[in-house]
Amino acid sequence: MKRATLRPDHLLPEPAVPPPWPGREVRLDGTVTYVRDTPATAPGAEPALYVHGLGGSSQNWTDLAYLLADHLDGQAIDLPGFGRSEPSRRYTVPAFADRVIRWIEHSGRGPVHLFGNSLGGAISVQVAGVRPDLVRSLTLISPALPFLDFRRSLQGRMLPLLAIPRGERLVAWHLAQLAPEVMARQVMEACVADRSRICEQRREEALEEIRLRHAAEHHAAAYFRTFRGLVSTFLRSYLPGPGSLWRLAGAVQAPTLVVGGRADRLVDVRVAPQTARVVPDSRLLMLDGVGHVAQQEVPRLVARAVLDLLAEAGLAARRFDVTG
Repeated sequence: MKRATLRPDHLLPEPAVPPPWPGREVRLDGTVTYVRDTPATAPGAEPALYVHGLGGSSQNWTDLAYLLADHLDGQAIDLPGFGRSEPSRRYTVPAFADRVIRWIEHSGRGPVHLFGNSLGGAISVQVAGVRPDLVRSLTLISPALPFLDFRRSLQGRMLPLLAIPRGERLVAWHLAQLAPEVMARQVMEACVADRSRICEQRREEALEEIRLRHAAEHHAAAYFRTFRGLVSTFLRSYLPGPGSLWRLAGAVQAPTLVVGGRADRLVDVRVAPQTARVVPDSRLLMLDGVGHVAQQEVPRLVARAVLDLLAEAGLAARRFDVTG
């Protein structure tokens, strides 16, 4: 592990607030996966795939994808049951990873520069661990890798519901009682340390996403089952056997950037440094006063660290081409 390096800010595009990238529905293995494309703005760009966190969507990557479009030809997907993608039968980290792998294979764009935030970080580690041929580099932002002290997460309040036979219905009932405006504010408070960094347009887009969730009958079930699947993955990671995310993290071959916010209220702040220690070729960026979604709160800082990772990954790829 080494400390991440930031490329100069002037290498990035001028500050702007682009609208959400255009999306399309793709039928994959019998269900619809929604994908947003951020086309490259310069020749020679390499393919990238962005994977959101629990309760998020492909819109979580709008700003970072814009900042990196000179270097990356980006796609961001909605995971099954979230955003505009159709629901799934299984909401586990391995099941989500299978969908990401299938998408990369279906799109024919691999290997990709893979980005994951929170749950998406856990999924991306699973993908990189089991299919290293599909991942050129890995960027993990507040990755939800296993930790056992749920007092360090606001999500810990949901744990008792996992033991209740009808916990899923209770979650659905509770979510239905919240006005979209209230839910949007609560989500922002949980995910962002300094809400002044989020512009009015992004707040309106987040509210629109909440309204979309309210209209989707499957959303509460998808959220609850995904949380249950994530907790199950956490527990298995501390037991003997091949299903440990920490073991998979140790098997990651791709050059990796790990970003953590020291004001993260959803993932134990010790997880990002632990992840960087476990992943063999890693660099760590810890950000003071930043919460759970650094790619939305301080996208330019994250982009500058990614540019350095891309430069190193490019050099590594050329060495591999020459020697391999």
